[in-house]
Amino acid sequence: MAGLSSVKHVLRLRDLELEDVLFVLETASRMKGTPDAFADKAARRCLLLLLQKTSTRTALSFQAAIHGVGGFAVVLNWQDSNFSISPLEYEIRYASLDCDLVVARLRTHADLEGLAEHSSSPVINGCDDRYHPSQVLADLLTIQETIGAISGTTVCYVGVRNNVASGLIEAAHLLQFRLLLVTPVKNPAATDAGLDQLVETSAWVEERESLASAAAEADFVYTDTWVDMEEYADPAFENVRSQRIERMKPFQVSPENLGFAAPWIMHPMPIHPGFEISADLIESSKSLIYAQSANRRYTQQALILWCLGIS
Repeated sequence: MAGLSSVKHVLRLRDLELEDVLFVLETASRMKGTPDAFADKAARRCLLLLLQKTSTRTALSFQAAIHGVGGFAVVLNWQDSNFSISPLEYEIRYASLDCDLVVARLRTHADLEGLAEHSSSPVINGCDDRYHPSQVLADLLTIQETIGAISGTTVCYVGVRNNVASGLIEAAHLLQFRLLLVTPVKNPAATDAGLDQLVETSAWVEERESLASAAAEADFVYTDTWVDMEEYADPAFENVRSQRIERMKPFQVSPENLGFAAPWIMHPMPIHPGFEISADLIESSKSLIYAQSANRRYTQQALILWCLGIS
């Protein structure tokens, strides 16, 4: 559509240049230290939070983020709106006229791309089946705060190769840190040709088979749910869920499976203790899980300012 090509959407991390990511991280750090300095940066700006997927952290952190810079949020559940009964392109063309920014948490990346194509306001991906850029930005800030740098560190991602893994693959290539992938199961929806090429050709991404050997080299070990939240309690997915859990048991993040290495532990939440991670590591002194989630607010505030063109 005419006039929409200049809108700054963030559907995946690769929509940002390196300097943009560094701006978000630096701004987020300043916001944590001096929040009052940013209290009116986005005064009276409206953020539409469009939720098709269930949410705790995305819903809460984006509302806190926009309030923290002087704006306000309108939460719209997909099933409670006409998005569920009318073509997406017509609904978003209207909705984007009444808001300054859209954060959409949708089931499919294809729908998110359609949303962005017809939106006159910037669209941020709040999570879909392929990417989760707002999560990986919080992860990067957490890594930076923990050891003082991102470039040159080693992160091991273990579990199902999903939307979070996709973001880490993009981040490793962009910020030049080493990413070791221990992913015996791959979610077909969570990849595209560009991601596959990064895995195959990037000097920063390696595929591994052994969790213990990868953990021995890693500064951080990162895991995520083995079963997508929409399918976790769905009876129709019960057989596949059981097979997935059985296949992934040897890759649980536990002291034994890590070979008793002691890296920093990361997880984007929600957590399923006893499945992808043992309960003792969730609350261990090396756990960064709650720090990651808390950092969502600040990196999202910075990302909001970037999308709105506010420095």
